[in-house]
Amino acid sequence: MGTWLDQITIAYQAGADQELKACCDAIYLREDQPLCGGTAEWLRAARRPKPPSLKKQALNDLDTIQTHDSFGFQIIDLSNIRQALEALPND
Repeated sequence: MGTWLDQITIAYQAGADQELKACCDAIYLREDQPLCGGTAEWLRAARRPKPPSLKKQALNDLDTIQTHDSFGFQIIDLSNIRQALEALPND
């Protein structure tokens, strides 16, 4: 069931999700007005951003790996890994 902190976190998340839904529902009711188009989707994306895909995370990790020694000689060839990751779909 988790610790008391896990349970409190879940309760706060549920409350925040209800508040976000209420805000988006109110915006949807006004979507026909010129300045409101797409606002609910923008709000939802801003409040609940999706984490980067595993592919994007792996490519970012490759960017941070040191591939050269202090003399500038390449010590690890990561091109095959990068090529394989780039060929994957962005799920």
